[in-house]
Amino acid sequence: MLMKEYRICMPLTVDEYRIGQLYMISKHSCEQSGGGEGVEVMRNEAHMHPQHGQGQLTEKRIYLSSKLPAWARAFAPRFFYVTEKAWNFYPYTITEYSVSFLPKFSIRIETRFENNNGDNDNVFGDTPTPPENVSFLDILSDPIPERHYKESEDPSRWMSSKTGRGPLEKGWRDDHKPIMCSYKRVQCSFEVYGFQTKTEDFIHKSIQDILLVGHRQAVTWIDEWHGLSLDEVREYEQTMQEKTNSKVKSNPCNTGPPAASRPVFSRSISVTDERSLKKMGVMTVDMSESPLPHSRLHSTPE
Repeated sequence: MLMKEYRICMPLTVDEYRIGQLYMISKHSCEQSGGGEGVEVMRNEAHMHPQHGQGQLTEKRIYLSSKLPAWARAFAPRFFYVTEKAWNFYPYTITEYSVSFLPKFSIRIETRFENNNGDNDNVFGDTPTPPENVSFLDILSDPIPERHYKESEDPSRWMSSKTGRGPLEKGWRDDHKPIMCSYKRVQCSFEVYGFQTKTEDFIHKSIQDILLVGHRQAVTWIDEWHGLSLDEVREYEQTMQEKTNSKVKSNPCNTGPPAASRPVFSRSISVTDERSLKKMGVMTVDMSESPLPHSRLHSTPE
């Protein structure tokens, strides 16, 4: 299991981001859904946790079949989904991912939001992350995949008419007011011999891209959500969830037969090493030469 901590600063307050996060996730999920693929919200309900108190539990299915590379399509079911479960006890959240046909794959993300520039080395209050496993991500200067770039979402060109903030300039994290940091402790596990290290490294690289794009959007969309109340953004969230679900369900394969007659995808494959794949007639490849696409698998960049 590979664990890393990411720290992403934004020119916002923690209270502001509570609204911005909900808005950004809802809008982004809707943008990324269509033609039977994307994000389907299964439940979104109040949840009481014995340690963290009152919060919100959200469960989603993310359909990605057409976005897999050829080597993965060779042994993946024709239709599958990623399950995302998120517990929001703002300013602390937990998000977990699993794949319907890969029981040995999991991602767990703990997040804590604080009003500082990322200088808290023990934000989770247990064992500090070793310095070599901590990465600072800069929404201004760190590159994102070219296909995700939009000038309107570029912090160096962004200007908020409502708040007067922006554009961001080099060194902004040292003196910008307000400033907050999203601390994320990410644990990734893919226990398949011969694939584990490369897969986990690749997933962490993909997560970095997802976090950068998502946090850039939350900031540069500020004029769309700033000033909304929590009730108003929850209403927006509900509206967008209904719209998003209808996009996903436009593919009959995602709504298909009753649950009782659906194939149990989690039993469709069980492999432990590269040799097993070859016995099945699946040609394995070097992931560095044939990577997975940087699809927005993570519907909740938070």
